[in-house]
Amino acid sequence: MMPQTNDDQQSSSSTNSSTKQQRPKRTRRSLDPLLITPAAAARIHFLISQHNLNNPGSPEGPAVGIRLGTKKRGCNGLSYTLNYAYENHLETHPRDEAMTINLSSPDMEGNGLKVFVEPMALMNVIGTEMDFLDTVMTSEFTFTNPNSKGECGCGESFNV
Repeated sequence: MMPQTNDDQQSSSSTNSSTKQQRPKRTRRSLDPLLITPAAAARIHFLISQHNLNNPGSPEGPAVGIRLGTKKRGCNGLSYTLNYAYENHLETHPRDEAMTINLSSPDMEGNGLKVFVEPMALMNVIGTEMDFLDTVMTSEFTFTNPNSKGECGCGESFNV
């Protein structure tokens, strides 16, 4: 019997690897960076409806959602910013993370609206729950952020 040469070894190892069963690729489900409660979705829907009603000839077109970001300000470092997002939003802000509000029932107010997250804010807000509270004393969006290491006393800013 003749000893195998390097060429023989390489060809036999390449045939062995090609006959190995290939694992099917796992498809990763893209998780939304935010959890939007039905109360927050309904309020966003109301605000967008009012904005579009009061600005019918807006050069940007009708608002289709909101843009969430963070800014360095406040007594504890960062605060949230909310702005309207228009139909051509991804053309003007291509790096924003886009998500669609999907509620349990398709007829709930706010279902299907778009939420865009600024790229610089994304790592600070991943996993955050956005809610809307309407009490006797206040009417506001609230953010429950698992990344937050602390908040100021007034609740306007946070740090990570």
